[in-house]
Amino acid sequence: AEVEYPELVAWSDSVAGLLDLDSHEFERPDFPLKFSGASPLTGAVPYAQCYGGHQFGTWAGQLGDGRAITLGEILNSKSERWELQLKGAGKTPYSRFADGLAVLRSSIREFLCSEAMHFLGIPTTRALCLVTTGKLVTRDMFYDGNPKEEPGAIVCRVAESFLRFGSFQIHASKGEEDLGIVSTLADYAIRHHFPHIENISKSETLSFSTGDNGQSVVDLTSNKYAAWVVEIAERTASLVARWQGVGFTHGVLNTDNMSILGLTIDYGPFGFLDAFDPSYTPNTTDLPGRRYCFANQPDICSWNITQFASTLMAAHLISDKEASYAVERYGIKFMDEYQAIITQKLGLQKYNKQLVNKLLNNLAVDKVDYTNFFRSLSNIKADPGIPEGELLVPLKAVLLDIGKERKEAWASWVQSYIQEVQYVPGHECVLTNDYVHLVASGISDEERKASMDLVNPKYVLRNYLCQSAIDAAEIGDFGEVRRLLKVMERPYDEQPGMEKYARLPPAWAYRPGVCMLSCSS
Repeated sequence: AEVEYPELVAWSDSVAGLLDLDSHEFERPDFPLKFSGASPLTGAVPYAQCYGGHQFGTWAGQLGDGRAITLGEILNSKSERWELQLKGAGKTPYSRFADGLAVLRSSIREFLCSEAMHFLGIPTTRALCLVTTGKLVTRDMFYDGNPKEEPGAIVCRVAESFLRFGSFQIHASKGEEDLGIVSTLADYAIRHHFPHIENISKSETLSFSTGDNGQSVVDLTSNKYAAWVVEIAERTASLVARWQGVGFTHGVLNTDNMSILGLTIDYGPFGFLDAFDPSYTPNTTDLPGRRYCFANQPDICSWNITQFASTLMAAHLISDKEASYAVERYGIKFMDEYQAIITQKLGLQKYNKQLVNKLLNNLAVDKVDYTNFFRSLSNIKADPGIPEGELLVPLKAVLLDIGKERKEAWASWVQSYIQEVQYVPGHECVLTNDYVHLVASGISDEERKASMDLVNPKYVLRNYLCQSAIDAAEIGDFGEVRRLLKVMERPYDEQPGMEKYARLPPAWAYRPGVCMLSCSS
């Protein structure tokens, strides 16, 4: 699409490093032209992917990609493959009835959240840069018949691959004549992104019993596609466990928004939990049934894995038994990872189901801020001699407006918590498989606080922070977008002077279009 004086809004030095791109390149006067699509990159052979998907549980046929254009792939100095994609640069052959454009509002959200999630340690697509197009785009933000003109913008997204579950589903849906494409695409994905599966040998003994009785056996060494779908299931489970750990709600978990690499992909009406509410959905379209609410995400992604496995079955790549095993592995992997994450967030030595369930209930009853609670929890001393009236002092900033009965409920929980984390001298914490495990009988208060603060962020990309940056950017001030990016690059650090970015949402943040959004962008 045509642009008019495109301007660079923000960029990621971190992503530039992945691409071996010198940060001085952002200063080039023609940089906005190249990353708005107005001036082609040397060697680029642009194309758009076709995919379909299930929307809100119903097969919707071909959905996109209607506004994402891949420029090409880069092999960096480490032989890593990175795909560059412009989102909002104009129509593609798959745009259906849309214009292929994006607005500044949604583009800022996608740019910032792509990077914020990475620095939280959550697998995600990345964002190299964000440019305005100088053109206006008409959008009906609330689907209420009141469209308005907004500034246009384009994000350059970066990932090893943007292949989705729906990239395979669309071809299986067309019947026998396109099933060969599913196989060809699967072979491509395995060769380039799962090469270890290509090289599986019988000697690796990847045979597993399935079901409760263990009578059925799946041998992953005899079918690379079975090994592949199991790995996708496990990567997805690990991803969702991490979402639940930081209180992230995707908002639109259709099968076309599921990455085969286990990445968070497509940032639309997402939201981080403020007041803890398991039924929270940031998507106004999802409100009637709350299918994609925070608490449902693990089950929805299991359902999505089932649909993906069914696609591979339709293409005669895996058996029914192998498909069922992939879904089974998803469930096991999710519970293992989620319990490990919650255990680490609480600074415990081992998972305590009763303690966790009581905590989640208390958080929901009193609508406690999810992020700030876990950050404050590390200030509790493991001293059983603390007077009952002082138990809640470290949590006074997060336990707001609660009465006598609720204070007693919280004090009871804190007492149980202290019993779990009491310090016994002479023991230490060890790091294994990216998780801090507190070994033997316990660790000191100082050590526990340090380890908890490594996994409980002080800063997350709350929707009202995005909106403040959007409001400024829409009148030409991009400074807040850049400042917010810098804060989100260090979410686990205290960052003195930046405390305002950890505050609870102000009253205005609960208006439509801030705390909840539609898919319109």
